[in-house]
Amino acid sequence: MLILNINYFLKLTIFIFCVGILGLVLNRKNILVAILCIELLLLSINLNFIIFSIYLDDIFGLVYVLFILTIAASESALGLAIL
Repeated sequence: MLILNINYFLKLTIFIFCVGILGLVLNRKNILVAILCIELLLLSINLNFIIFSIYLDDIFGLVYVLFILTIAASESALGLAIL
């Protein structure tokens, strides 16, 4: 059985976050790509909250994930409606 350390997951979230930041910085004209990059940023933060919530055996991280997901869904709906 493969045992994964918390560091692997944290490196994954850092990589996803950096991809989202690079997408925002390098994108100048396409608003749809900017919205997708913001979604990547929010999803990497959500994954980080989930990892620490499981690691610390705490429920508050999962509650924050629900709030962030609702904000991300409304942000994408408004962005696509404006587009």
